Amino acid sequence: MDMTANSRRKALKARLNSGEIVVAPGIFDMISVRLADTMNFDCLYMTGFGTVASYLGEPDAGIATYTDMINRVTAFCAAATTPLVCDADTGYGGLLNMAHTIRGYERAGAAGIQIEDQEFPKKCGHTPGRRVIPIADMVKKIQVASDAREDKDFQIIARTDARTTLGLDEALRRGEAYAKAGADVVFIESPETVEELETIGKSFDMPLLVNVVEGGRTPQLTPAELQELGFSIAIYPSAGFLSVARALENVYGEIKALKGTTGAEANMMPFKAMCELMGFQAVWDFDKAHAE
Repeated sequence: MDMTANSRRKALKARLNSGEIVVAPGIFDMISVRLADTMNFDCLYMTGFGTVASYLGEPDAGIATYTDMINRVTAFCAAATTPLVCDADTGYGGLLNMAHTIRGYERAGAAGIQIEDQEFPKKCGHTPGRRVIPIADMVKKIQVASDAREDKDFQIIARTDARTTLGLDEALRRGEAYAKAGADVVFIESPETVEELETIGKSFDMPLLVNVVEGGRTPQLTPAELQELGFSIAIYPSAGFLSVARALENVYGEIKALKGTTGAEANMMPFKAMCELMGFQAVWDFDKAHAE
């Protein structure tokens, strides 16, 4: 069923507070959006790493601008009926920029936004070199974000990267402050043990997000195990683009070796299915109805 942006936000908010974990795959381009949107997820997650990589061919290191990302947010939200949570890095500037980013993402149709407390230029949360801004500065950003949204069901996810450089206690302290400032969901990035995940889950009485990065810093647990630990949403930002990259590497290697693609069809989506996914049926129906 197609839903309005407001109804998608209400649906996501209700699921986040239901006690049953939300599993959100990472989407990063229009094919991944359209495919994931057919699979009845409760939420999709626009990954910054994957989107910057696919759209700009650059690392997730503060290179993408607000203009780059709002372009993608708008396109992704227009193509999906599933609620989207979209990465907004540090808000792309100061407090005025943060308010502008919130309004832009909301008007584009996002159900939620993720903002983080890193210094600019930011880094991917599972790579080295991250530094965080003073806690008071991030609190003010969250307050501005909360005030700027027009729809109070628009979910503000506040992420702290303090665990890696300042320790778990500081990350928990920041998470508590961000919740008081108006965040709807707290995101403690890159905990490194199951015990740390358990501590995070016990420290908050509100929706919590966990970032599942294959090969990253955080232990790999099942959604059921993460729910048991107290998490409300598990995002899988890298699963899609890592899988696509390996699949492309394999088929391009076969072509380079002059083997062609004979026998490789079993590992490919059928051409007809791709046409259906991309909406060609509507084009054919239009042509049939209007072509002379």
